[in-house]
Amino acid sequence: MNTQLNTLLTTLYVYLDDHVLPDLGVSRAHRPGRKPVLSDAELLCLAVAQHLLGFSSETRWIRYSRIHLSGMFPGIPHQSGYNKRLRAAGPVIAAAITALARDTPSWHEVLRLVDSTPVPCGTSRETVKRSDLSGHADYGYCASHSRFFWGFRLYLISTPDGMPVIWGLANPKIGEREVTQSLLEHDHHLIRAGQVILGDKGFAGRDFERFITEDLGAHLIRPDRKDEKPRFGKLGRIRQWIESVFDTLKGQLGLEEHGGRTMAGVYARVAARLLALAAGIWHNWRINAPRKRSLIAYDH
Repeated sequence: MNTQLNTLLTTLYVYLDDHVLPDLGVSRAHRPGRKPVLSDAELLCLAVAQHLLGFSSETRWIRYSRIHLSGMFPGIPHQSGYNKRLRAAGPVIAAAITALARDTPSWHEVLRLVDSTPVPCGTSRETVKRSDLSGHADYGYCASHSRFFWGFRLYLISTPDGMPVIWGLANPKIGEREVTQSLLEHDHHLIRAGQVILGDKGFAGRDFERFITEDLGAHLIRPDRKDEKPRFGKLGRIRQWIESVFDTLKGQLGLEEHGGRTMAGVYARVAARLLALAAGIWHNWRINAPRKRSLIAYDH
């Protein structure tokens, strides 16, 4: 593990242990069973290291980390124990992402980007029929790649540098505006009055725009449709920012190779990849790196 990743994990551990987990009331004193050797802060740092180093397989990751990272994480559990801890840590990971976002200068940016991307969970009919995700996941179509998939869609609202602010998984049969409105209603405290939310043409709709304007006090901008008067233009260059965020999640962090087979498993694995992205951006701001979303310094 290189020096940059070691520094990121050390800084992240201190921040989580001192400022994030205590505020969440995460304490083993109120949980049944014996105290685990691996603390919650160490678990989150271990998950970040896993995805920054490109390990999609938890079995391979535990084997690697027990050999190379035992000095930093002396209490690494076996694969089954790691998997169980990670599934249970989904809500804690989500809270840590929000805390890192709030502690980043880009949090104060006016602009927010919104879009969705497929999260496939199976590639065969037999998998679909016997999967524990049956009844939650469904078939959808990805227009940008001209392909059908079975799984979920990841909805992401981020800052311009790619820091996740609000996110969620949804059945691909549900409309974009409906899902996004539900996410914004649930996490409305993360959107400030006067902010600008930029989406694609799929977010066109009077009711949705009225919700953004009147209920949130924000502003929705999107590329103009051919059947309406010009308002905002094409916005292609800015729209590429959120596409590049998804490219990082899929290419470098292996979003589509999550391997989750239960709702808790898919949620935790997607959350862990978003946490790795958030941690990289957060640390890049701290060290004043020129490219805030670049994770290259940490992937080897």
